[in-house]
Amino acid sequence: QVQLVESGGGLVQAGGSLRLSCAASGRTFSDYFMGWFRQAPGKEREFVAGINWNGGRADYADSVKFRFTVSRDNAKNTVYLQMNSLKPEDTAVYYCAAKSSWVNVIPRTQYHYWGQGTQVTVSS
Repeated sequence: QVQLVESGGGLVQAGGSLRLSCAASGRTFSDYFMGWFRQAPGKEREFVAGINWNGGRADYADSVKFRFTVSRDNAKNTVYLQMNSLKPEDTAVYYCAAKSSWVNVIPRTQYHYWGQGTQVTVSS
């Protein structure tokens, strides 16, 4: 089992920045591909970004590319999502998730473990 706890959400004005953190405990953190997802009211949960075990590969949704950066610190069992140039359409609950392989990283059904989510609200 892997337990995931997100933090760092909040209210920010458009154009601002936030950094989300996701602390993992349980099994060996570096064994997992880590993903960030978000879910806005009335919408499905969607892939935002993901990072492989050593940070050598990162994937991004087109909507956040060049604005968001995913990173991880295996010594701290933590994955981060740096969000810059935030837009009102980025408003959502953000979740981190873990999966055991680095293939097929976009579908949420591929992830085995989930955090409880953290709210990000971007005002215009």
